This record gives sequence, structure tokens and C-alpha cells, in this order.
Amino acid sequence: MKSLPRLPIAAERRIVKRAMSLPPRLQHRIFGPPAEVEGQRLASDQHVLLRLAELVGATSFAATTVEQARALARREAAVAAARPPVALDRVEAIEVPGAAGPLPARLYVPFGPPAAEPPPLLVYFHGGGWVIGDLDTHDDLCRLLAARSGVRVLSVEYRLAPEHPFPAPVDDAHVAFDWAAAEAATLGADPARVAIGGDSAGGNLAAVVSMLVRDAGGRPPALQLLIYPATDAHARTRSRQLFGQGYLLTREDTDFFEGHYLPREDDRGDPRASVLRASDLSGLPPAYVVTAGFDPLRDEGEEYALRMRAAGVPVALRRHPGLAHSFANQTAISRTARAAMLELAGALRMGLARTR
Repeated sequence: MKSLPRLPIAAERRIVKRAMSLPPRLQHRIFGPPAEVEGQRLASDQHVLLRLAELVGATSFAATTVEQARALARREAAVAAARPPVALDRVEAIEVPGAAGPLPARLYVPFGPPAAEPPPLLVYFHGGGWVIGDLDTHDDLCRLLAARSGVRVLSVEYRLAPEHPFPAPVDDAHVAFDWAAAEAATLGADPARVAIGGDSAGGNLAAVVSMLVRDAGGRPPALQLLIYPATDAHARTRSRQLFGQGYLLTREDTDFFEGHYLPREDDRGDPRASVLRASDLSGLPPAYVVTAGFDPLRDEGEEYALRMRAAGVPVALRRHPGLAHSFANQTAISRTARAAMLELAGALRMGLARTR
């Protein structure tokens, strides 16, 4: 199929949003029926997004250079961004300590009535295969979480591979979380309610840091928020086989990311890279784990949730069967993704609610 030329970002955003907001019956007539796999039916607006990506000849990250992949991620985020952005009381650009120096970060402060006690804090690590992504690509996501949960969100921009391969992102995330936990009051948050979270590679970092903090005897997160986390760099799961082509995140993409992040084969089995391979998952913080039905990372994320539960960790596992990878970044264009993220924000609010 001959691809269509890419339009200016604003024009592409309007077309994508309009097409994805059509009634499902009309979407089926125009774009065909959504896929059905293992009794799951792809949400109609997700199917529209995949078909539009085909029409414009969307480039796989694996077919680009690292710099091109980063630019592509920024463009895709701009196309999917809410305009105007979700309103908050304020958004502050700050720096937080990393393992090798200061890291850019962004503190999202939601509106809310005067409280008798400070709100919770979520320390958030963006996705992008440890290679792409930044504060801007995940700005929409963090704004929505803060606005809808009432939780302050601290988004941290850790160092990226291949310039800084494993374990540099882990080390940055560990230092940044420890600092945020110690400085929660300075950030206007409750030190007893500091959560950790992330999506995809960021979900991996959040899970790994939770384990490292436990082992170091540090102040543990009050909650883990893991959105389709990568948990096993050796994974050859059924979901990686079923959804390795045609569902945004491809097999070539995961190979591209893991190859840059883990250039040494021996590192792939390290629990700091493949947290699913850790020998002991007991004593970890309570976790809310979210997966997507049409995601190559689905099975390893769910296996990690079940292994934590078997080790005695309180875990809520939620699969959204009609969604694909990266839905957390689609809340301004996909009604199905938005509904899933609003549910997640509610779970975050409840998981960090103060008990008396």
C-alpha cells in the first residue's frame, strides 16, 4: 500500500482525533472490523489508530537511528497531545539528584481544596525502551494522573541508552526516588505516601527500584503503579509472538530497545534488568499492575504481578483487553484509552488514601 505524506502536526492531530471519535459502527464501515485474538476484540478506536498508522506509512523505531527514533517519539506525542493541555494548579521545572549528576524533572501540582494534610506524591518514570522518551513525551499522561487522582506527580528524566546503557537508568531512578522520598515534605507532599510508577521501560524501572529499596532497607514506596511493565529481557512469551507485528510496538522495536539498553548479553538475566527473574519478591510494596490485551509485553507483566501475589504482596492486576501498548499516551485522542487511564487514576487515589 502506498503511504500518504505526513501532514503538519496540528492537521494530523485533528484528523486522528476526528477519526478516532467516530461512532464504532461508522469506524467499522470505514476502516473494517477490528481484530479478534484469544477471545479479545480490539477496541474500535485502537483499530482506527493502527489503520491510520498504516496509511501514513508509520516508521518502526527499529528502522531509524537513535536520534531519529527520539524525534519520532516527540512527534507522535505532539500529535496525540491534548490542546489545550490539562489544567493544573502549577507545573514546576526542577532538578533532582541522579547517580552521575542532576536530572531534569517536572512537578505536577493539581488543583484542590485546602487540605488539612499534605497530598500523596507519585515519582514517575517515562517509557520508551530506555532509549527514547522524555518529560515532554509524557507530559499529557502526568497531567491527567495529577488532575484526576489529586496526587502530586514528580516526573523524572533519567539518562538514556545507548549513551548510558544498563545499569545507568536504574541507578538514576534509584537515587531520584530515594531523594524524593526523603524530600517529600519539601515537595509539598506527605512523606508517608510516596508512590513509584512508570509505563513500559519506566514500569520496569519502578519495579526494579522497589526491589532495590527493599534490599537496601530504605524508605519503601507506599504503592507501585506499573503500566504494562517490561519485566523480562529474555521473554519469549505467547503475547510477544501474537502481537509482535501490527500493534504499534513490534518485535523489531523491542529488539532495538533491548539491544541498546543491554548490549552485554550477560546483563539480560540480571534482576535489575529482568525483575521477573529475581529470586525473592516478598516484602515489596503493594502494586497496581495494568496490562493491555494486544501488547507484546502483556504476559510478562501479568506473570510478574502473579509472582508478587504468590510471594505475599498485595497486588491488583487489571488487563484492558481491547487496548494496545502505549495507550497511556493516547488519552486526548482515544476514548477507550482515556477511560482506562481515568480508572487507573481512581485506583491511584484509592491506593494512597489516608487511613485513620
